[in-house]
Amino acid sequence: MFKTIGILAHVDAGKTTFSEQLLFHTNSIRTRGRVDHQDAFLDNHEIERNRGITIFAEQGNFTYNGSTYTIIDTPGHVDFSPEMERAIQVMDYAIVLISAADGVEGHTETVWQLLQKHRIPTFFFLNKMDREGTDLPGILNEMRMSFSTELMDVSQLKEGALSDELIEFIAERDEELLERYMEGDYDEDAWRSAIRRMIQELQVFPYGCGSALKDIGINEFLDAFDRLTVTDYCKESDLAARVYKIRHDENGNRVTFLKLMSGTLRVRHEIHTGTTVEKVTQLRRYNGKKYTTVDHAVAGELIAVTGLAEAAIGDGIGALPGGAAYDLIPTLRSSVRFDSSIPLKDMLHAFRTLDAEDPSLQVVWDEHVQEVHVHVMGVIQLEVLKQVVRDRFGYDIEFGQPTILYKETISAPVNGYGHFEPLKHYAEVHLRIEPAERGAGITFANECHANDLSIGNQNLIKHHIFEQDHHGLLTGSALTDVKITLLTGRGHNEHTSGGDFREATFRALRQGLEKTDNVLLEPYYDVKVKIDMDHIGRVLSDIQQAHGTFDPPETIGEKTVITGRVPVATFMEYSTIFASFTNGKGAMTLRFSGYDVCHNPEEVIERIGYNKDADPEYTSTSIFCAKGKGYAVPWNEAEEAMHLL
Repeated sequence: MFKTIGILAHVDAGKTTFSEQLLFHTNSIRTRGRVDHQDAFLDNHEIERNRGITIFAEQGNFTYNGSTYTIIDTPGHVDFSPEMERAIQVMDYAIVLISAADGVEGHTETVWQLLQKHRIPTFFFLNKMDREGTDLPGILNEMRMSFSTELMDVSQLKEGALSDELIEFIAERDEELLERYMEGDYDEDAWRSAIRRMIQELQVFPYGCGSALKDIGINEFLDAFDRLTVTDYCKESDLAARVYKIRHDENGNRVTFLKLMSGTLRVRHEIHTGTTVEKVTQLRRYNGKKYTTVDHAVAGELIAVTGLAEAAIGDGIGALPGGAAYDLIPTLRSSVRFDSSIPLKDMLHAFRTLDAEDPSLQVVWDEHVQEVHVHVMGVIQLEVLKQVVRDRFGYDIEFGQPTILYKETISAPVNGYGHFEPLKHYAEVHLRIEPAERGAGITFANECHANDLSIGNQNLIKHHIFEQDHHGLLTGSALTDVKITLLTGRGHNEHTSGGDFREATFRALRQGLEKTDNVLLEPYYDVKVKIDMDHIGRVLSDIQQAHGTFDPPETIGEKTVITGRVPVATFMEYSTIFASFTNGKGAMTLRFSGYDVCHNPEEVIERIGYNKDADPEYTSTSIFCAKGKGYAVPWNEAEEAMHLL
C-alpha cells in the first residue's frame, strides 16, 4: 500500500525535525539531522541550510508495517506557500504540526483552509510539549475554535486496541455505530474501519502530542497513523497522473515529478502533453536528493521522469483531465536588474528555467520598459531568488522595489469590433464583453455560427483570448473578471493568414474597452487578529486608516478576535508594527482574498502613468483596405466601417 503524507505547519513549528524522526525510526536514514546543525536530510539545498528554513518541498521514503510511505516536507514561510500548495494536491493525508509553545499561528490557518478545500484527511501533532508552561487544554480549545471541534486523541489507540473512550467518541458521530454501541457490539475490525472512513471523509481529525526534538511521542503517533490510514489505488486501470513538481538536475536535465493516480507507467511510455507526444526516457524514485532508477511505477507512487519537455506543473496526464487551480498567488511584482555584460537571452533562459519550477513567478519580458519582471510573495523570496540565480547560473542580480500587482475590469457590458485588412490580409471579429463576478478571471462563450466563420477560426479566436494577459486601459494591468463572447467574425479563403485573427481579436477587445467604464482592482487580504482587550481600539483604528473593513469583534476566552478585509498595499508591512505594540503576544493571519475595487485609483493611475495610445502590443484602431492600400480607422469610427454590420 502506497501512502503520500505531507508535513505542514507555520514556520519554526518543527516540521523538518519531525520528518527526520519518522525517517530515522523507520531506518530510512542512519542519523537524525537538525535544522540548526545544517544537516537535515530533507533540507537538500545550501540556501535552506544557511537560512534554517524549508524553501522547497522535498520528499523522503520509508516503509512501515508493509506500507510504503512518501513524506513531503513543505515550506512553512508564507513567501514560499505556493510550493506548499502545489504539494498539497498530491497528498493522501496531511500531518499539521502545532507548536505547543506558540499555539495556533497565522499561517497554520491558511494551511488548514487549503487542506479543507482539497479534501485532504488531516492529523495534528502538538509539538514541543516538553516546553515549560505548555497548556494542552488551552491549545486544544484554540484548535477547536480555529479548525474543528471533532478532534480525536490517538493516545486512546493502544497498540491497535480501541479504548472505551474512543469507541464512545466514534459512536456519538454515527447513528449506525451508535446502535451497535448500545447493543454492546464492539467488533474491533468494524470500529477501526469506521474510524478510517470518518477520517477519510473529514468527519474527525486525530491528534497526538510530543516533542520532535526530544523524540517524545513520535513512535506512538506513527503507529496510530499507520493503523488509521488506508489508500486504494488501481494499477490495472488506465494511466492517470498529476504533475506536481519540476526540477532540473545537475546536468540541466528537466525532471518532471508525477503522482500516479491509476495505472502503471513504464520507461519509453508515450505521453500526450499539450499538442505533442513525448516519451519517458527514465524513471527515478527520489529519496532526499538521491534517486534510484526503476523500469516501472504503479498507482499511488510519486515518481520522477525525464523526457517530458512540455508538461507543466498542475497538468493532468492520461485519464486525468485539465490542470490544477491555485489559491496562493503573488500580489507583488519586481524587476530584475543585471549587468549589461550578461546577454539578455541568457538571463531570460535562467528565469524561464526557474519559472518552469515555480509557475507562480510568472516571468515576463516587458517589451515596453525593456525589463524582466517576476511575481513574488514577499521580500524574503526575492532574497532567496538572488542567491538561487547566483548559485545555479553564476549571475549576480538585484531586484527593483516590489510593487503591487493591480488588475482591471469593466463595470458595464459592451460590444467590441476589430478589423485587420492590410493588403493581402483579412480578419474581422465581433465580441461582447461583460463584467463577471470577482475572482472569475476571463471566461469565454461562443455564439458565432459556423456559416459565418469556420470552427477552426472560432477556436483560433478563443486561443488568442487566453494566450496572454490583456492590458487594461487605465494602468496597462491585466484584464480580469470579464466574460468574452464571440458574436461573429469573418475570414477570407485566400487572404486570411496566421496572425490576422490575433490582430482582429486584440483590436476588438481594445475597442470595446474604449467604449465602457473601466475599473481598477487591487489585491486584498482577509485579516484575522487575536489580541488582548487593551489593544482593540488600536487595531480597529489601524484597519480603518488602511482603508479596510471589519466585523464586530468577538470575545473568545481571554482574547478578542477581529476579522476584516484590507488592501494589500496598505497592510503588507503591518505585521512588524503589530508585533511591536503587542510585544509579540498577539496573533495575526493575513490571507490573500482576491481582488476588489482599488481604494485610491486616481493616485495609482497617475503614478503608473500608462499611455493607452502608446502600448506596443495593443491598439484599438482597425485597419481597412481600399484601392490596394491599408488605412487606419480609429476606435470611435470603426464600428460603422465593419463589414458584418
